[in-house]
Amino acid sequence: MSDSPRVVLVTGASRGIGAACAAAFADQGDVVIGLSRSDGEPHQGVEHRTLDVLNAQDVASTFDEIEGAHGSIDVLVANAGITRDQLSIRMSDEEFSEVIEMNLTATFRVMRRALKRMVRQRSGRIIVISSIGAFMGLPGQANYAASKAGLIGMARAMAREVASRSITINVIAPGLIATDMTSVLGEDRLAAMATQVPAGRLGQPEEIAGTALFLASPSASYITGAIIAVDGGLGMGL
Repeated sequence: MSDSPRVVLVTGASRGIGAACAAAFADQGDVVIGLSRSDGEPHQGVEHRTLDVLNAQDVASTFDEIEGAHGSIDVLVANAGITRDQLSIRMSDEEFSEVIEMNLTATFRVMRRALKRMVRQRSGRIIVISSIGAFMGLPGQANYAASKAGLIGMARAMAREVASRSITINVIAPGLIATDMTSVLGEDRLAAMATQVPAGRLGQPEEIAGTALFLASPSASYITGAIIAVDGGLGMGL
């Protein structure tokens, strides 16, 4: 990896973990493109582009434009995701398939396109944002857990395919993080859940971003196919 500013793409960059990752890379001087279906949080150094990762043609054309403008894709943080929580016996086919399509299939689509460039340039870093829910099986999240567990298997398969090209693919598994996605649970439920975390608190998006910075750094050049839980010990031993 060069010491010069890298071209960093972050999906789901409009808020929460994605916004924090985009800001962290921008703050260290990288060229950062935040990709999301809505406008992102303003941050100096982050260029936001609208992208529907569910649309294969939109993904192809957006990546073509980025490559044309910047010449390379050095880091991808694959963060875009949704929840549609419901008890399994009440979960509709649509609620299940919508989460799988967004969290897993669309992430594959974006990773595949980024890898085409990285393989040609024989370098690159991909950081996939999964979840501790992939291991813990939280009630009401059969669809979400399936999608996040799928990301881990997919990332490891792809990591083996491209390791010889100086490309690393690693997974971050966040625990209970203070974002808009978790805020819908309400303060009382979040406080109760926090008591189950050995660290005794919710994590912050910036703590996930810090791990992403490490995995994209020269210090992590010999790490690939790894899963790093950033969860305050919630999934300890899993």
